[in-house]
Amino acid sequence: MSNGQWYPPEWPDRIRALAVGELTPATPRRAATVMLLRDGTDGPSVHMLRRRASMAFAGGAYAYPGGGVDPRDEHPVRWAGPSLETWAARLGVTGTEEAQAIVCAAVRETYEEAGVLLAGETADSVVGDTTGDDWEKDREAMVARELSFADFLDRRGLVLRSDLLGAWARWITPEFEPRRYDTWFFVAALPAGQRTRNASTEADRTVWIRPAEAAAGYDRGELTMMPPTISTLRGLTHFGSAAEALAEAAGQDLTPVLAQARLEGDELILSWPGHDEFTKHIPTAGPDTAASGEAGPETAAPGEAGPDTAAPGEAGPGSASGGAGTGPVPGRGGAR
Repeated sequence: MSNGQWYPPEWPDRIRALAVGELTPATPRRAATVMLLRDGTDGPSVHMLRRRASMAFAGGAYAYPGGGVDPRDEHPVRWAGPSLETWAARLGVTGTEEAQAIVCAAVRETYEEAGVLLAGETADSVVGDTTGDDWEKDREAMVARELSFADFLDRRGLVLRSDLLGAWARWITPEFEPRRYDTWFFVAALPAGQRTRNASTEADRTVWIRPAEAAAGYDRGELTMMPPTISTLRGLTHFGSAAEALAEAAGQDLTPVLAQARLEGDELILSWPGHDEFTKHIPTAGPDTAASGEAGPETAAPGEAGPDTAAPGEAGPGSASGGAGTGPVPGRGGAR
């Protein structure tokens, strides 16, 4: 049975155009996404959302909360945790403003899309329940870009807890994609007293699921995911707790992963360096056949993750609710 790798049918034509110099790669936009973990009796579960099947890009694919960097994420914020210089070195960027923007985007997008806020009134505290009407009003204002994240923290007297995040991986959208993102993946534990919810208009369901279970669903072709998602998910399968994963984050390789396409005989070969499972061989003549047999946007059918994987009171596999956007679309995005 085919796995659940999302593979758009237009890729072969775009790869051919890139190979012969007819396609100019778009400049990647900075983005951040967060693998939010919650401990359970059988080990940690990860919070995932499923993109609506009607979405033009990666419809039906499972992903993590995240999105593009807002230029205002560079505005000064109250900061706790490693210094901006330390973060710049870890993320592989040259300036402290860029490092702050990437970390702020990770925290902001997690709040906008999952209702979880990695911030507190002091450098060693975290806010509790964020589901009240006043919190929701602020969240919606940030989604609409009417309120910057810096102003949101300032008006509430909150400190961004960068120490609650661990940088995990970095993936760059292939050069043949029209919308490209340079995405940093982070890991974080769900703060005590907070709970996730589906706050995304572009997701039809959210789920807490053990990484090994989600990876097995992908391998069976039941859960659709993009390469960065399943790759980072596999990296979480052997941890016994969220704390263990966070402790290992400092040693994770942040060398950017960028797909490569090359002509070889009568085939186009698409590969992700260091990730052989995603290699595709695409015939250069005849109808596009690379996507045949692949799990498409409709493969993640209702009930695939199991009704018992969502937390009480949260959107489970069969739910649908609205809110902020998600995924690699204009103004948002990320290679998740």
